[in-house]
Amino acid sequence: MAVNAGRGRNGRRPTLEEVAARAGVGRGTVSRVINGSPRVSDATRAAVEAAVAELGYVPNTAARALAANRTDAIALVVPEPETRFFAEPYFSDMLRGVGAELSDTEMQLLLIFAGNDRERRRLAQYLAAHRVDGVLLVSVHAHDPLPDLLLQLDIPAVISGPRSEHEALPSVDSDNYGGGRSAVEHLIDRGRAQIATITGRVDVYGAQRRIDGYRDALREAGREVDEGLILPGDFTEEGGRRAMTELLARRPDVDAVFAESDVMAAGARQVLREAGRRIPDDVALVGYDDSAIARHMDPPLTSVRQPIEEMGRAMIDLLQDEIAAPGPSVSRGPAPRQVVLPTELVVRASS
Repeated sequence: MAVNAGRGRNGRRPTLEEVAARAGVGRGTVSRVINGSPRVSDATRAAVEAAVAELGYVPNTAARALAANRTDAIALVVPEPETRFFAEPYFSDMLRGVGAELSDTEMQLLLIFAGNDRERRRLAQYLAAHRVDGVLLVSVHAHDPLPDLLLQLDIPAVISGPRSEHEALPSVDSDNYGGGRSAVEHLIDRGRAQIATITGRVDVYGAQRRIDGYRDALREAGREVDEGLILPGDFTEEGGRRAMTELLARRPDVDAVFAESDVMAAGARQVLREAGRRIPDDVALVGYDDSAIARHMDPPLTSVRQPIEEMGRAMIDLLQDEIAAPGPSVSRGPAPRQVVLPTELVVRASS
């Protein structure tokens, strides 16, 4: 793209926001055009390029590179053990979406694990040296200090799933509440009487919202919420097995289970089979994620589909906007952007 590297008519350098306003598009769209992304229409690209030429805008990427303030690298930080990352489809799907969106740019992706105190200290030192332009945080728990560290260092960052409704960082998530609610409504419609749920880790806000959906679906159907049918899990297969074993001992009359991840549903299914319970004849089973596990299970698993790859793509788009925004993060506006993508119940033979 040819640009006039001089200053604007008022003697100062034009901003990304001024280019966006002149072109009649969003700031993120301008960023994608400047970074050469093909995911922009020809008409939009032409409008942005015309605005750049008229204003004499120097793309932020070029300006920062000249000032040696850019690394052209971002970090995908996972505050979990490596074993969990490679065992759960959620992470590979997220990584696939992030990688696909970055393929349109010159940015390099660094994968960093921070599952223990030693790794977190090392990460803090690395980030304090500003060796990356931005950070994607995936699978963050309620009291994780990493988001606050990023705010203190003023490093552009986007979090996958907010820590609470008051999250201070920009975030991308799926509709966990709606997903949990639709799973239970489906089981109610199928005439199931004793509907249990195996939760995810309750220090994860998304897991809390799935439980909220479970509770509200029961209440709106005129049913009381039986706390004995809510079993804690941890998103792992072993957690699903452990919770299902406890549930059968506690409530042998259970006839439906909503496991809040496909991995936990796989563990629950194993226990049900060992106990001689037929799926779905005796116990209907619903999972969450609609991963390959759901499609290959016997019987195939009904599951709530969350668009994990699309979430990864949206995180990159949001982070590019944060990186392109001039000045410290406090100047980007009082309310961080929160993107929530829809979920969909995919019904299969297990329910």
